[in-house]
Amino acid sequence: MSESFSDEPTRIAETIVPLFARQAGEFVPISSPDGSRVDLTTGADDQDDCAVFRLAGSHDLVVGSDYIRGPKFRLYEMGHLDEYDLGYYLVAANLSDIAAMGARPIGLLSVVRYPAEMDDALFGFVMKGIRDACAAFGCLNVGGDIGGAERLILSASALGVCPPGGALLRSGAKPGDVVCLTAPTGPAGAAMAYLRSATPDEAIDRQLPPMLAHWKRPVARIEEGLVLGASGVVTSCQDTSDGLKATLLSIAELSGVGITVDAEAVPVPAGVAAVAAHVGVEPLSLVMGDSVDFELVFTVPPAQAGHLEASLGFHRIGVVTEDPEVIMVAGDSTRSDLPGKAWRHQGDSKA
Repeated sequence: MSESFSDEPTRIAETIVPLFARQAGEFVPISSPDGSRVDLTTGADDQDDCAVFRLAGSHDLVVGSDYIRGPKFRLYEMGHLDEYDLGYYLVAANLSDIAAMGARPIGLLSVVRYPAEMDDALFGFVMKGIRDACAAFGCLNVGGDIGGAERLILSASALGVCPPGGALLRSGAKPGDVVCLTAPTGPAGAAMAYLRSATPDEAIDRQLPPMLAHWKRPVARIEEGLVLGASGVVTSCQDTSDGLKATLLSIAELSGVGITVDAEAVPVPAGVAAVAAHVGVEPLSLVMGDSVDFELVFTVPPAQAGHLEASLGFHRIGVVTEDPEVIMVAGDSTRSDLPGKAWRHQGDSKA
């Protein structure tokens, strides 16, 4: 199959429009019992400069933006991710932030800048990843920007809505609150640690696909975030895109509280434990470290935790304290700093 290289208008007409056609008809209006409503009246298929939403009633608009490294992802450079995966990851990374606010996504604006050597098929592969991830999370890619650059550059902005005053923040945790986690963390970091070790192990190879899926098909916890937001009892929430340790430190700092983590309550997936033994580190250092798993950490008063747990399964991993320190307590009551490396958005790339 021969390569073809179209200009930007042709790529819009032959790739973007077919992939994202008929958006106004596909958009499911968002309505509330109070009569508030959100409709999409102009989408990407209209080829205007902007998408147009019609908002009736009262909403808080939740907006977030995230850039990913494109071909600078280590796993891409190692051949474990492709262009489709990068497009998919871009969407999940942005919608995870919307989920953490307890908001419902209404649209995504994507920026795809590509090098001259990227042919039409590969460009279409990126856009299909974006399209399919949006479909998986019930959100449309309503516009953005494409054009040339020195390498593949991927960025996006996500839009969501929630009831007035209903956004979940990082800063509301209160002493006595239970600290909860939607699902285990660590698989993404474990996959990276194993593949970077360059030392194969047959047993781990069999466990690698589900861990690698945290990079290839990451899940933004949209539905879980909506349940948390609608509950009215969650005091703080943040996703674990920078790792569980960084998330706990952030919630504690912004809330002016401390957090005590129960080491025995933190779930450790079998694959993560196997990788930890293989590379010679403590399992909790992979679970707590800079693993990009897009889970949600939230705090809730203990009296309300049981009611919430009935509609949403989660792990109780600790408690919020008045003393402003974030520590881990082992089964023998030994106290220590949280293990693992907290991501700080500087220096070496986690991906």
